[in-house]
Amino acid sequence: MRKNIVAGNWKMNCDMAQTQILIEALERAMPAQVNCEVMIAPSTPFLFQAFNLTKGLSIEVVAQNASAHESGAHTGETSLDMLASLGIKTVIIGHSERRDSYGENDAIIKAKVHAVIAQDMRVIFCCGEHLETRKAGNHITAVTQQVEKALFDLKPEQMKQVVVAYEPVWAIGTGETASPEQAQDMHAAIREFIANKFGSEIANETSILYGGSVKDSNAAELFAKPDVDGGLVGGASLDAENFAGIIKAF
Repeated sequence: MRKNIVAGNWKMNCDMAQTQILIEALERAMPAQVNCEVMIAPSTPFLFQAFNLTKGLSIEVVAQNASAHESGAHTGETSLDMLASLGIKTVIIGHSERRDSYGENDAIIKAKVHAVIAQDMRVIFCCGEHLETRKAGNHITAVTQQVEKALFDLKPEQMKQVVVAYEPVWAIGTGETASPEQAQDMHAAIREFIANKFGSEIANETSILYGGSVKDSNAAELFAKPDVDGGLVGGASLDAENFAGIIKAF
């Protein structure tokens, strides 16, 4: 049975003191009963601090990115071995900001996905379309091509280490949100596409998250859709009460 997940992507926000304050605020705001996996992705310098602060809590600390290289002359990069040594078990790969602002193409993202899987870690693989692609009616083709290029060389057993996060790029940080019906349509298309390659059992076990301006005010309606298994949350995850409200939507 696939898992419901609420993951907070903090992006490049929060210094050391703010990281502690936010985690402590989230601990206070968390519901007594949590019916989903909860993840937070702080900036890389504060992963170990966050890992220690969340010991004993129902919160997994995950990484926002990683290098596909094992080691060597890669200034400014962070290897999966380094992340594993901190206790990190899940890495976000292919976020639209990495694609659009830092030039990560399909080949780079595929290499990173395979490296995470080889490290026996879980990957949150991001995919999504820009506004002009959706307006042209090509959004499902564009997204499924991203899925194919990054994931379809994996073995069926390896797909069990993959969480897919659909992020309509036009809805990230804009305040715009895909309607629950739009989200469901895309999630169902992604799941069907995965089923055609890996079989229905694998597809039905794959969690598919929605990542486009999820808030406590719209989470319950989004999560009620049969193929929406949670959210990859940006700005709202920086507000403990808002993020806790999203968690409570399950």
